[in-house]
Amino acid sequence: MTVRHVALKVAYDGTAFSGFQRQPGLRTVQGVLEEALARLTKETCQVKGAGRTDAGVHAEGQVVSFRTASSIPTPRLVPALNGLLPPDVAVLAAAEVPEQFHPRYDAVSKVYRYTFFRRAVRCPLTRFYALHVPEPLDVERMREAAAYLGGRHDFRAFQNTGRPVKSSVRTVFSCRLEEAGPFLYFWIEADGFLYQMVRVIAGTLLEIGRGKLEPSVILAALEKGERQLLGPTAPPHGLCLVQVKYPQDPFGEDDAPCR
Repeated sequence: MTVRHVALKVAYDGTAFSGFQRQPGLRTVQGVLEEALARLTKETCQVKGAGRTDAGVHAEGQVVSFRTASSIPTPRLVPALNGLLPPDVAVLAAAEVPEQFHPRYDAVSKVYRYTFFRRAVRCPLTRFYALHVPEPLDVERMREAAAYLGGRHDFRAFQNTGRPVKSSVRTVFSCRLEEAGPFLYFWIEADGFLYQMVRVIAGTLLEIGRGKLEPSVILAALEKGERQLLGPTAPPHGLCLVQVKYPQDPFGEDDAPCR
């Protein structure tokens, strides 16, 4: 019996999920994927993910892997699983990977996007995917603050309690703000993220844009490591895991974008 190790690229709307990680009695992305795999393969498949997104957080490019003895051809897994999955989660690509592949530990970086909707009147169509900000924001102040985040730093001030880690040192490869009409996108790529780190940064940048904090607060927090220097944690619904990068893309030409 041949056991294959398969990686999936997954997209989901996190609104109705209690996060990615399986939790007893709660609807989670991991749980829904494992249920679909069990129905398809008639096996118990344990899904491992590249990241544990919180309740309400979305994904365009989550990567998971599982092992199976099923004879279903790998290219057929995408349509077969999508026929079993609910409308708020979809498999975009599938590929066989080496036995030692781990979607989390083999990743070299992850890309997240936080979306702000800047308009006096809220829009019902964006309420699950962007944080409504009715007042004007000083984007240049926000850009000045974001520039301080680049490089390798101890980000202990930028995490909330909940998940113990051996080290809070991370490397931010890029960090930028992009304007598109009423939307303001905050993009960040790093070799790893602490618990709710992106949301803490987004909430802090928002306060800086509002003029309630100075851009230099980022430098002070990096130096002192004190969470209370920073702004509140931004709500989860504006956050999306866009991409997980590896030394070699497991999906290659079969990697279909979500949008």
